Amino acid sequence: MRYDPQKHHRRSIRLKGYDYSQPGAYFVTICTQNREYLFGEILNGEMRLNDAGRMVERWWLKLSTKFPCVRPDTYVVMPNHFHGIVIIMDENREAPSDTSLPRIIQWFKTMTTNEYIRGVKTLGWPPFHRRVWQRNYYEHIVRDASVLEAIRTYINDNPAHWELDRYNKRATGTDPASVAIWNLLQETTA
Repeated sequence: MRYDPQKHHRRSIRLKGYDYSQPGAYFVTICTQNREYLFGEILNGEMRLNDAGRMVERWWLKLSTKFPCVRPDTYVVMPNHFHGIVIIMDENREAPSDTSLPRIIQWFKTMTTNEYIRGVKTLGWPPFHRRVWQRNYYEHIVRDASVLEAIRTYINDNPAHWELDRYNKRATGTDPASVAIWNLLQETTA
């Protein structure tokens, strides 16, 4: 397909002019391409990770190894998406300039994609179409301790609300907790 600037314009979803290497907490959501169920299943309100889901979790927990001034916080791997909080520490001021949220998420997506490809080739993991993750991701700059706690609760409770989850292609309704957190995030966006 040829590039058509009228149809294929790429817009940044990042906050214009914001320095994403600043110390602070960032809430991120990353969806699989076409919201394919690749990482396990929800049983009785609990996420049961498959090998691919455990791999995603492993790479998330390695963020501090690659980026010493980064601390992964609360997270959940869901069947077709990932929610997590990244904390960029004050030490970032002396860190290399490539420690920014976009760089952190790019590294995470690259490492998990590469390992997922190996899993497809050698372990029989389900194949994917073109890419594992969607091109972009959702992010929210967390500026308030009460919002941070609300996001942590939302992440921890996410599997229990799967049948109503906004990212579940087979959702049977709307989750009031999900609506509440997304409304809160909209209210606290600068």
